[in-house]
Amino acid sequence: MKSKIEEYTGPAGGWGALKAVAQAIRGQMEMGKDIIAMFDMNKPTGFDCPGCAWPDPKHSASFDMCENGAKAVSWEATAKRATPEFFAANPVSELLKWNDYDLENEGRLTHPMKYDATTDTYRVIEWQTAFDEIGAILRRYDDHNTVEFYTSGRTSNEAAFLYQLFAREYGTNNFPDCSNMCHEPTSVGLAAAIGLGKGTVLLEDFDQADLVICIGHNPGTNHPRMLSSLRAVSKRGGTIVAVNPLKERGLERFTYPQDPVEMLTLSSTKLASHYYQVRIGGDIALLKGVMRLVLEQHKAAVAAAKPAILDLDFIEQHTHGFAELEQDIVSTKWDEIISKSGISREQIEELAQLYIQAERTIICYGMGITQHQHGTQNIQQLVNLLLLKGNIGKEGAGICPLRGHSNVQGDRTVGITEKPSATMLANIEKRFGFTPPKEFGHAAVATMQALFEGTSKALICMGGNLAVAMPDHDATYAGMKKLELAVHTATKLNRSHLLTAKNTYLMPVLGRTEIDMQQSGAQCVTVEDSMSMVHASRGMLKPASPLLKSECAIVAGLAKATLPDSKVAWDELVNDYDQIRDAIEAVFPDFKDYNARIRVPGGFHLVNPAAERRWVTASGKANFITTDSLNEDPQDTQDSELVLTTVRSHDQYNTTIYSMNDRYRGVFGRRDVVFISAAEAEKQGVKAGDVVNLIALGKDMQPTYRRLDKLTIVVHDIADRCLATYFPESNNLLPLDRFDAQSGIPSYKNIPIKLEKVA
Repeated sequence: MKSKIEEYTGPAGGWGALKAVAQAIRGQMEMGKDIIAMFDMNKPTGFDCPGCAWPDPKHSASFDMCENGAKAVSWEATAKRATPEFFAANPVSELLKWNDYDLENEGRLTHPMKYDATTDTYRVIEWQTAFDEIGAILRRYDDHNTVEFYTSGRTSNEAAFLYQLFAREYGTNNFPDCSNMCHEPTSVGLAAAIGLGKGTVLLEDFDQADLVICIGHNPGTNHPRMLSSLRAVSKRGGTIVAVNPLKERGLERFTYPQDPVEMLTLSSTKLASHYYQVRIGGDIALLKGVMRLVLEQHKAAVAAAKPAILDLDFIEQHTHGFAELEQDIVSTKWDEIISKSGISREQIEELAQLYIQAERTIICYGMGITQHQHGTQNIQQLVNLLLLKGNIGKEGAGICPLRGHSNVQGDRTVGITEKPSATMLANIEKRFGFTPPKEFGHAAVATMQALFEGTSKALICMGGNLAVAMPDHDATYAGMKKLELAVHTATKLNRSHLLTAKNTYLMPVLGRTEIDMQQSGAQCVTVEDSMSMVHASRGMLKPASPLLKSECAIVAGLAKATLPDSKVAWDELVNDYDQIRDAIEAVFPDFKDYNARIRVPGGFHLVNPAAERRWVTASGKANFITTDSLNEDPQDTQDSELVLTTVRSHDQYNTTIYSMNDRYRGVFGRRDVVFISAAEAEKQGVKAGDVVNLIALGKDMQPTYRRLDKLTIVVHDIADRCLATYFPESNNLLPLDRFDAQSGIPSYKNIPIKLEKVA
């Protein structure tokens, strides 16, 4: 389509969403049975959405499908095919010139392939030949820690468990995975604060919450099914607060496509009643300001013999570190709070009053909170605020991290971690009879550093687009090309597959939507959503090619070829996935009666001790944790005049680009734009439509060689001193060494920038 930039005045959802769904289906899927199967998505007897991890309602309507879920399914269940003829006609050097949308839009992979350097093309290879060649290479390495095992969040529990089993029997704990780039601060920060790196709420808690604070996330694009839950909160009189640098339509108002009245009357439901446009990197300052007012008003209430604001009984019985937190908060200066947050004293007082008045509060957060140098501390300040009023471990209240890919949380639960617990390793040894390694392995940043330095020799990827998703493309692309071995399990072609190693294999895998037929019959897999609900997913569609293998079968094929004396009965596990689940249960006791419980519609909930006010921490209590300062990104952004945050477009999921449109922000047919406020544009001497270059600043606030050229200015409602542009095109602006020291997450959301106008 012709590119254009125009203001979008409609709500989230509504007719615009239905039109987008129709266009996505028409452009990708065959009519008939494939489209009918979409109505089984997120149903107890159907397949789980391959998109986000928002939970399925227990009592869903006739179908529970959002716009971006439909795009995800149509993108996977496309009628388009990337055949051997396509690869023969298109050398890798030419494909590298294609954009990311066109690469994936070529369609589903149909054959196992190996890169041939002589012709610069991928060529068909037999499955067993590929397994044997890969296994022979892996057996040559004396140091098994030179091999990296990457996992995408779409990998099922069953495949992820087999994958970590393979890697550990091979002899490494190198497990970079997509959570290292999105919610690793959740795993680290919540574990330190409340004893488990997961959220504490269930979907039903939204029915009872008085206040829902949405901070650092955009539900309209990233988890659209959440909008119906927020709508229900608003309809019954609950309060929704948005804290985000950008005004996002998905936080403002929503037309529910399944409500005929709203659709036919062109009406919508207001979501956030209060919107606070915090400056990028100002969340800690804002939270400390709110907590200071809560503490001060509590002290004044007690002095006046009025009811206490803090939950003193909860703090006394269930928490540790309150005195230290109070000292830290009251010593923070108001002028610094206001300067760093970009929020006025009056607005902070308003937000504090909303929190004080609410009996039950849920805080939902996304990557606007996690992807900072102090992302772990950000999350702990959210917990601090909730603990002050006992808002963890009671109905209608709690912390709600919004996970990205549909099973990123489940993969971690079943063992995808570079820091395995002694209990997990002991249970693996007891069940399978081999001794797994105890030395901690690589997460994503360490993996890419090892690739670039040449100390890692092989990379096996269970899905994903690792090199593109990471920062510092100069380093990550070069590192990929230094490898001796790269193995990619995938449904479609992406750029990481084109960064070829000495030996590169492309293995086509079944998608979530497709029938997985093994020796014992059609199989189901399981996933865990953002709220720790585990449920079955059953593919409904005919596979895109008869040569596709399941994730589980590919892992087993690699393991058998690599470990000829393996202690694991790989064939038995793959023939019947019930056997895999029995093994998961043996290693992770929380999965007791796994097979029986997933056969109950809706699945089951994994126990969360913190939700029951049982604190699995060193102190035995929930911990108030103080921060070093007010700076979320202290390394080199505190003195920057402008900072850049990365965002997804509306027609995008992680590195997958469904189209070149970003409807809610008014951008169509292009992605080469940068968003800036009207006031900041005037200050910088630019206007809408001007073309600019972005130059990343280094630690000394001086320009670096990292730049993104020829972006068009789009004036948008965004906090001053802030810019936004699309991920992953902007990732090379961020060096690989800019990350959170506690969790290792890259600080995508705060990049110091100089704006250069193109003459």
